[in-house]
Amino acid sequence: MAYDGVPALEDDDLPTLELAFPGPERDRGVAAILDGQKTALTGLREIYAHAGEAIPRAGQRFAVLDSEARPAVTIELTDVRVVPMKEIDDAFARAEGRGYADAAQWRTAHEEFFRSAGVSAYLGHTPVIDGDTLVVAQTFRVVGPEEPREG
Repeated sequence: MAYDGVPALEDDDLPTLELAFPGPERDRGVAAILDGQKTALTGLREIYAHAGEAIPRAGQRFAVLDSEARPAVTIELTDVRVVPMKEIDDAFARAEGRGYADAAQWRTAHEEFFRSAGVSAYLGHTPVIDGDTLVVAQTFRVVGPEEPREG
């Protein structure tokens, strides 16, 4: 299962992380990390619970996979917070590197993704998404194999 911000399989003792679902959305996310535009990501708290996964913690490293399930970049989490969606601010929204002008645009996009057919199929139901829905807001830095490129 692929979803923003949740570790998936193990690869060379480094947990992996898949952004969104394979395809254009994931490819844009990986490219934004490599370009240094994306320094934050958000996961739905309910997905962690459903998967039986612990909430990540600052200092953890992950291999971010591309759409072909190959490691594309290694990141280290610098901050992890579990917060209601309504507490996401404009600065965090912009740090997601997806072109959000503010938290309102971030919220609209994340509500749509978290209610998507893929997430609903994984959870076995369409989750209730509103301002009180808990998300795992994570910031990170690139630690390898390459540093962000100047753009």
